[in-house]
Amino acid sequence: MSEVFTVEAILFGLLVFSGILGNILVIYVVFQSVTKTPPRRLPPSDLILVHLSLANLLSSLFRTVPIFVSDLGLDLSLSSGWCRVFMLLWVWWRAVGCWVTLTLSVFQCTTLRRQNVAFGPITVQRERRRLWVVLGVVWGANLAFSVPALVYSTHVKGNATVELMVISSTTRPLLGCVWEFPSEEQGLVFTSTSLAVNEVLPLVLMVCTNVATLHALAKHIRAVASGGIHTELDKHLSSERKAARVIISLVLLFVVCWVLQVAAVTYYNHNRGHHVEGLLTVSHFSSSLFVGFSPLVVALGHGKLRRKIISMMLG
Repeated sequence: MSEVFTVEAILFGLLVFSGILGNILVIYVVFQSVTKTPPRRLPPSDLILVHLSLANLLSSLFRTVPIFVSDLGLDLSLSSGWCRVFMLLWVWWRAVGCWVTLTLSVFQCTTLRRQNVAFGPITVQRERRRLWVVLGVVWGANLAFSVPALVYSTHVKGNATVELMVISSTTRPLLGCVWEFPSEEQGLVFTSTSLAVNEVLPLVLMVCTNVATLHALAKHIRAVASGGIHTELDKHLSSERKAARVIISLVLLFVVCWVLQVAAVTYYNHNRGHHVEGLLTVSHFSSSLFVGFSPLVVALGHGKLRRKIISMMLG
């Protein structure tokens, strides 16, 4: 391998390792904290974090790791049947990660903007039930949307020229798997729909909810400064404000990675000028940046997780 290629492989390998280790650590610490504190049930925000970490972990293990292995020069290939299955999983987990990130943002926004904050196990139980329904819909609806991968994906041998890239799955032939549509029109319809439903729509909603969250934070700061908040409510909103900052940082990381990847893939699909190779390299890394760094953002910003991880490291 050339020196430049070796540096890229090392950097990409660090991202892969960071994503796998970080997401495993987040899931482990959350569940370990729950088992040691009554009533041994996940708080609503931690429940969303576990689903987000699970989706990112699955994407890392079954998509990013094979990309890294192939970058090292190993020839990995799947049959046509397994290509359809893996393409389905790649699209599914990518979309789930996107929509669960939005769910986390919306949950924090609604919590901050709520006028009458109720405390107690009954309220937490109701929120948890609603979240299970929402998360079930997210996983189920995205699985249904990913079903076309079972039809429009296939296996190719040797070098293949990719005519059309789908952002939610892969930006190149991976494990010998590519998209194969009956016509260019059908391919454009599917890729445009995938871009609009699983990329643009949740991104716009994330931006809107984060603007609303910032507005709620500003309102809360003004209320605290004027002394118009009771002690218990002020304590609750203060913790929610800290959580909101973490979620805003998480969403900003997602938006930056998303913009870089979409710009690169869109340029390839519609232009294919002399900047293609560089932009595809950008897309190659940006698609893994969120998976690699999101656990770090969560671990550093989440008070309980941060204290638990530090105690584990010191112990």
